[in-house]
Amino acid sequence: MSRVFTRFHYAHDTDTTAIERIQDCTPIVDHATALRNEGVHGDKEMRHAARFPMVIVERYCNEKGITFEEWMSNPEHAKAMLNDSALAAFRVWEGRS
Repeated sequence: MSRVFTRFHYAHDTDTTAIERIQDCTPIVDHATALRNEGVHGDKEMRHAARFPMVIVERYCNEKGITFEEWMSNPEHAKAMLNDSALAAFRVWEGRS
């Protein structure tokens, strides 16, 4: 897995700090693609639907204004990510969630 970098940005004029998380997700996409191409996605009882890096989950939470706890406790958030065409590269199983 590729390393996650954290950058802190401080704005003197507003006295605010922003945190930026950066990760090269190419290896994760490549792994998901390989699993998808090989048909390694489980069976109807337990599907391996996708492999989302934490930086993608964090971005989703920030955009939706929710906590990670909310993301984990409400399956609608994961379902929304699974059905988001912009995140299709992370899908292992191509079925509809």
